[in-house]
Amino acid sequence: MTKKKLKIDGMHCTSCAMNIDFDLEDVQGIKSAKTSYASQVCEVIFDEGKVDVKTIFGVIEKIGYKIRG
Repeated sequence: MTKKKLKIDGMHCTSCAMNIDFDLEDVQGIKSAKTSYASQVCEVIFDEGKVDVKTIFGVIEKIGYKIRG
């Protein structure tokens, strides 16, 4: 398993963070996603053999948020 911290732009409330978590956790290969509105960071634990970082970025960007950095 791989752990990655992603800086997210575009969140306006805690519901935004929850939306990111729900959408990421629906992706096969992602074990968990914990997004903090306060710190604007999403911590994702995933199996690189089943899902890659590009796919994770795509899920986040598809729902309207930007990856920073």
